[in-house]
Amino acid sequence: MIYPVISTKNPIFLTGSKIPRNQERCSKLSSFQSRSIFRSFHHQNPGIKPKTQFLNPVIGTNLGEVSVRKGKKKKESLWQQGFQEMLGLCGLGYWVQGFRCFPWLALNFHMAYNLNLNPSTLQLVQNSGNLPMVAKPLFGILSDALYIGGAHRIPYICIGVVLQVLSWGQLALFPVAGQALPALMACVLLSNTGAAVTEVAKDALITEYGQKHRITGLQSYAFMALAAGGILGNLLGGYFLVKLPPRMMFLIFSVLLSIQLLVSLSASEECLGLARSLGPVPTGQSVSENIRKQLSDLMIAISEDSIFRPLTWIVASIAMVPILSGSIFCYQTQCLHLNPSVIGMSRVIGQLILLSLTVLYNHYWKQIPMRKLIGVVQILYASSLLLDLALVREINLSIGIPNEVFALCFSGLAETLAQFKILPFSVLLATLCPRGCEGSLTSFLASALCLSSIFSGFWGVGLAAMLGIRSNDYSNLPVGILIQFLAALLPLGWIHHVPMSQPVEKKRKKGMSKRNRKTRRIGRVVVGSVFAYRRERESDAQK
Repeated sequence: MIYPVISTKNPIFLTGSKIPRNQERCSKLSSFQSRSIFRSFHHQNPGIKPKTQFLNPVIGTNLGEVSVRKGKKKKESLWQQGFQEMLGLCGLGYWVQGFRCFPWLALNFHMAYNLNLNPSTLQLVQNSGNLPMVAKPLFGILSDALYIGGAHRIPYICIGVVLQVLSWGQLALFPVAGQALPALMACVLLSNTGAAVTEVAKDALITEYGQKHRITGLQSYAFMALAAGGILGNLLGGYFLVKLPPRMMFLIFSVLLSIQLLVSLSASEECLGLARSLGPVPTGQSVSENIRKQLSDLMIAISEDSIFRPLTWIVASIAMVPILSGSIFCYQTQCLHLNPSVIGMSRVIGQLILLSLTVLYNHYWKQIPMRKLIGVVQILYASSLLLDLALVREINLSIGIPNEVFALCFSGLAETLAQFKILPFSVLLATLCPRGCEGSLTSFLASALCLSSIFSGFWGVGLAAMLGIRSNDYSNLPVGILIQFLAALLPLGWIHHVPMSQPVEKKRKKGMSKRNRKTRRIGRVVVGSVFAYRRERESDAQK
């Protein structure tokens, strides 16, 4: 008796939808040989029917693989839809954040010309108005711990936008609010409080989304949107400031904030693929416990050397440089009599440079060691501060460059480099941020940077007062600029706190599911001289 060549338990079939040429020839040969074996069997045993019918290998894709492919396509389409909504929500948010220079340019001219504030008072108001930014860690902890309507990012964006609409709308619709300095300061504080809440929620949202979908470097695109908003804001601000009163510029920005509010209300975190809180409404005790837990997690994250050392360096490098922006602004407008459009266009050029630097960093400069990149940027920043000295000493006139052209090209370069220096640290901390601590850590970084900027501003006010820089006396302004230059070089002494390179997120190995383990390919079965892969279930393998 001749036994069947092929096992009755495990029929032969191919598992791949794409067959190599050598396997395709083997399948054709197998079909031919199986038919010849069947004929010889039937010829030798005419009265006996074989128990097993010889099967030709079927080339194709089984139903399980088709369903998996459909699931993957559906998942990819949902991810693409969430990514587009993410770009629309945060892209507009960061663009509006960059566009805040539009009403602030009008506010600075309003305080300098209509309220007749001296340089020190003007800079004091500017830096005091940024005090709500110091409370960003509190907003970040609340965003991580307290869900509103099952979401914990978008509701806070909406709350911050509403506060900004109220503050700028009040300055636009009620002239009294802009005439008295206390009322003006209240509006500025309310506006910056709303901006702080919105920025915290946006930063946490892109960090959480990037970690969820394993996308690194979203902060670079946020900087691009920020720079694009700054370009348009300064460009239009310099033009509208000549044509319109400041109140109309406040009103235009309020309308733009209202549009952002509508876009934020129409978005949902479910479409972004982020987790929603479906549990019961938290009580006061549970909220306080969550807040304490988030605070504890934040302290643990900050205490790590990989986060603490670069954070200390960037904060110290900003805080120790005295900022003389108020004195420089008053000198340009009162002594050099520069047109507001020239100052606005100088900011536009600065934002264009920032956008170009961000694109270059995102495509090419990420490969450069971080310590080397930051060292070069810090040296360039210190050198760019001397450009104000050239303007004050009229060195540009001696080489035939008018004040308008020089201020247009180089006035905003130092501020641009100071903004760009923050980008590598933002990407670094977003990569190192632990899960569940996105809002707390990013807001702590923003708060630390803002606190260092405020300290730098107050340090500049004290230096201006000590040197006797006033509205009618700018003779000691060059000395202040030289002190700025020397202070900007000091952080290079401990640049070893900055890591050499940014950490690369390792891809986790995909584990095998039960189904994959059961249906994995375990070997080859010989049919004559033909090889074909077969599947075998674990239950059959154990027999």
